[in-house]
Amino acid sequence: MTIGYYVHHQGDGHRRRAVAIAQHFPDEFVLLGTGLAGRTGGLACIDLPDDRLEPEKRGDEATRPVSLHYVPTGHDGIRQRVAKIADWIATARPSLLVVDVSVEIAMLARLASTPTVYVRLSGERSDPPHLEAFRGARAILAPFHRDLDEPNVAPWVGEKTRYMPGLTGQRPADVHSNVVLVVFGKGGEPGNADAIAEAARATPQMRWRVIGPFTPPTGEVPANLTLLGWVENAQDEIARAAIILGAAGDGLVTAALAADRPLICLAEPRPYGEQMSKARRLDALGAAVAIEAWPEPSAWPDLLRRARSLRPEARQRLHDPDGIASAAAFLRDCATAAEHPVPQTIGPSS
Repeated sequence: MTIGYYVHHQGDGHRRRAVAIAQHFPDEFVLLGTGLAGRTGGLACIDLPDDRLEPEKRGDEATRPVSLHYVPTGHDGIRQRVAKIADWIATARPSLLVVDVSVEIAMLARLASTPTVYVRLSGERSDPPHLEAFRGARAILAPFHRDLDEPNVAPWVGEKTRYMPGLTGQRPADVHSNVVLVVFGKGGEPGNADAIAEAARATPQMRWRVIGPFTPPTGEVPANLTLLGWVENAQDEIARAAIILGAAGDGLVTAALAADRPLICLAEPRPYGEQMSKARRLDALGAAVAIEAWPEPSAWPDLLRRARSLRPEARQRLHDPDGIASAAAFLRDCATAAEHPVPQTIGPSS
C-alpha cells in the first residue's frame, strides 16, 4: 500500500508534520512537495518544481474558476509539477493522497482517480474552493484540538473532521526558569533584533534567546540576550524555555503545547485569518496570551507575569501526547478503507 503526502512549501510546519507522521509507516508513505530533497529524514519523496510567482505577475483572476485558488496561466513550474504528480499517481497507484495543503492538488488527485484526506488549518475557510476540497475528501484532518476551531464552521465540515492535536515530537528537558525563547519561522517576517534588545533590557532578571531569522542589531546587545539564528534543535530550545514568544502557526503552537510551556502569541498575517483565529481561541481558553503588536519595553514585565500566571491545565488539555501515532494510524485506516470501498446502491431515477 502506498500513501502520498503532499507538503506545502509555506514555512516549515507542513514538512515537519508530514515527516513525523510518515515515520510511523516509512515503507508506505511518499512525500511530495517543493524543496523536500534531503529534508525528509530518509523517507521517500518526490521533489516538485516550484509553482510560485512574483506577486506583481499574478493575473488571470477574471478567468479563475470559482472552485480554485491559484491557477495562473503560462507557468512552466506548474505545468511540470502537475505532470510529475500525475505521472507518479499513474505509476505508484497510491491508495490515498494526504493534502497538506492545496485545493488545486486535492482537485488534481480526484481527477486522477485518487481519494484524499484534506488537512484543514485554522481560520475562516468557508470559501467555495475550500468547501469543494472538503467535499471531495474522504475525511478532513484538523491538526488542533476541537476547542480551537472556528465557532461558525459548517456543521457538515465539522462532522467530517477528525481533530488530531499533538502532531509534533516531544523532547523532555529541564526547564530554565528565567529563559524567554523568541521564535521566528520561515513563513513570516524576520524579527527585529533592536526591539528584542529593548525587551531584554526591560526585564534584566530574564535571559532572552532568539531562534530563527532576525534583522541585525544596530546597537549594543544586552548581556541577557543571545541571538542564535537558525538552529537544528528548535524543539530542544522550546522544551528548555520558561516562556515562549512567537507567532500562532500550528508548528509553534503545537510545540509549545507539547512542551507544556506558557506561550505569548503575536499572530502574523496569513490567508483566511489562520493565525489570528488560533491566537484568539488560545487566549479565550486561557491557554496562551495573545497580543496584536510588539509591546513597548515598559509592558514586558507585566506581559511575562501574565504568561507565567496561565493555568497549566488550560493548555495541557489541548494536547495529545499520542497525536502523531494516532494520525498515522488514522491515515493508514483511511487508505485501507479506500482500497476496499463499500459498494453503493444507486436507486432508480425518478
